[in-house]
Amino acid sequence: THLEIMPLTEYPYTGSWGYQTTGYYAITSRYGPPADFMYFVNKAHELGLGVILDWVPSHFAKDDFGLIEFDGDYLYEDPHPLRMEHHSWGTRVFNYAKPEIRSFLISNALFLLEYYHLDGLRVDAVASMLYLDYDRKEWVRNIYGGNHNLEAIAFLKDLNSEVKKHFPKAMMIAEESTDFAGVTAPVSEGGLGFTYKWNMGWMNDSLNYINIDPYFRRHHHQKLTFSLVYAFSENYILPLSHDEVVHLKKSMLSKMPGNLKEKMANLRAFYGYMLTHPGKKLSFMGMEIGQLREWNHNQELDWWLLKETSHRQLWRFIGAINHFYRENDILWELDSWQGFQWINSDDADHNLLIFRRQNSKGKFFIVIINFSGCTWEGYRIETEDGFYQEVINSDLKKYGGSGLKNTNLKAEASSLVLNIPALSILILKKKERKRTDVQ
Repeated sequence: THLEIMPLTEYPYTGSWGYQTTGYYAITSRYGPPADFMYFVNKAHELGLGVILDWVPSHFAKDDFGLIEFDGDYLYEDPHPLRMEHHSWGTRVFNYAKPEIRSFLISNALFLLEYYHLDGLRVDAVASMLYLDYDRKEWVRNIYGGNHNLEAIAFLKDLNSEVKKHFPKAMMIAEESTDFAGVTAPVSEGGLGFTYKWNMGWMNDSLNYINIDPYFRRHHHQKLTFSLVYAFSENYILPLSHDEVVHLKKSMLSKMPGNLKEKMANLRAFYGYMLTHPGKKLSFMGMEIGQLREWNHNQELDWWLLKETSHRQLWRFIGAINHFYRENDILWELDSWQGFQWINSDDADHNLLIFRRQNSKGKFFIVIINFSGCTWEGYRIETEDGFYQEVINSDLKKYGGSGLKNTNLKAEASSLVLNIPALSILILKKKERKRTDVQ
């Protein structure tokens, strides 16, 4: 539904990917004049796609032609030596206590939304703004003796309030990696007022799990189920971003264990798990074609991979399940306990997750995900009586699978028996009874 673009406000170092900004009101000239970006956004809108821009109000680059010591003094940065810099990033931190700085940043957000017709902003490194001790060995406490940056918190609340007032449909997304409460709660209820928050816990746990050989996954089953303990505490986005495919973390396909066929099956099952798990979804470019190498900002994606049958089959599956997701509100209308129900969360020995997703009208899907390298034949699950059909099967031959399918599925006495292919996702839909079926 949307494209998220990494920062385009002007930045000097290409290797920072735009996250070390110097010109907040200037779109980078690397890709053409501002009018070209306007054209890009308008074209995306014509195609039915929204555009979200990454935005960095958390810190700025120290290049002398930027904002650093702008008038010879600490004009934009926090003057306190223990709050002034993020040493790991080599950047300066804004002084959120200054009304002028808050106005500068909030006005910048409104400018980008209005001038370029953006549909939202993803705010980078929010955790670094919330905590005075973030990535610091020495730090100064706030007036209450705690580690929260009270001025930054007030700024974020003001930012989201102003955006909501002027652009009520715009999305404000927080990249926030801690358990700070109320990130997506309304400001009127004491929250920060963001629309969504990245679910970094889900990302870390699930990627850790999927790296493990299927034989040993039974000992790590909780990494897949723990996210449901807190899944509805915020409005979450499940992120697979650029950060997960750089710095020797390997590409998504290369993270998977096994030979190429097993890697592809693993990846299809994992994407299916992501698409059916509560929360909105974000995946980085190249994942849909099975990129083999890590992302490199100096090179284009390996589009030639689509000449290979296995990569083309993965691309076909990703397209099919994305369209299926968009067309079925069962998977996204209710990101709450009203829309999710475990059928079997504890079958670690078979590496299985089985759950139900449903919408406000009571229509539902049964989702069965097998992260084992084994096919489970004659597996019994609990569900309502009736006839069922497969609507998604990642093991179909057209997707590169073995072709194992279930037909004529019938649940009786609240029990359904089926065959579950290795390293796969199945989505079942209950057939509606026709009027002629009623006796």
